Amino acid sequence: MSLVEVKAAEGAAVGVALDSVSKVFGRGPGAVRALDRISFDVAPGEFVCLVGASGCGKTTLLNLIAGLDRPTGGSIDTGGRRTAFMFQEPALLPWLSAQANVELALRLRGVGRDERRRQAEDLLERVHLGGSGQLQPHELSGGMRQRVALARSLAQESEILLMDEPFAALDAMTRDLLHDELERLWSSTGLTVVFVTHNVREAARLGDRILLLTSRPGRVAATFPVEIPRPRRIDTPEVSGLAALVTDRLKEEIRSHGR
Repeated sequence: MSLVEVKAAEGAAVGVALDSVSKVFGRGPGAVRALDRISFDVAPGEFVCLVGASGCGKTTLLNLIAGLDRPTGGSIDTGGRRTAFMFQEPALLPWLSAQANVELALRLRGVGRDERRRQAEDLLERVHLGGSGQLQPHELSGGMRQRVALARSLAQESEILLMDEPFAALDAMTRDLLHDELERLWSSTGLTVVFVTHNVREAARLGDRILLLTSRPGRVAATFPVEIPRPRRIDTPEVSGLAALVTDRLKEEIRSHGR
């Protein structure tokens, strides 16, 4: 039984619900319809990956879920749950140490000085950066900076984690290590994750479900349940086979849009 079926059987509340969500930028003849009547639910604790051609509205969709922008039509319901956003770039403040970058998120939550120091140290340990808290961002590798960004996201104590191609700029080995790290943290915290990626194998490696969006305007073209047992490896035949299936459907969509 898939995670979605388990959640439904348990009568669990919806973590994120989108109902006929549309987004139009601009007005008049020059208006651009980025998203068109998208509807889907994400169960609490589910890991959903969004894939699609460039410009199909994946990042726009994350911005809407995060409340950074408003839909032109339709509704989005997160049940009052807090959201955290992790971007492709770590966006660390270069004048602060790794630990201070994590502490900043805690400070914004009103956590006291001694407690935020303790929590930041604990979060850095959880992403395997114990002992590196005093390093400046320029002293960290790309993978280490993304670990700090992940720790900072966890510091927000949000129940929904939105991730916009967070590992796209990393080499394959570092990305694989961070896949393992993210899966470990996700399984231990019960976070609801909505993960945008151009890497179809990455989606098959990480997700409980893969949603394929059409080219602009973005709609849900297909849904692929990922029924491969965890833990997974990105180079297994099962992951590769599902990735090939999604890729074939994506190519069909791109060709159709091209016509």
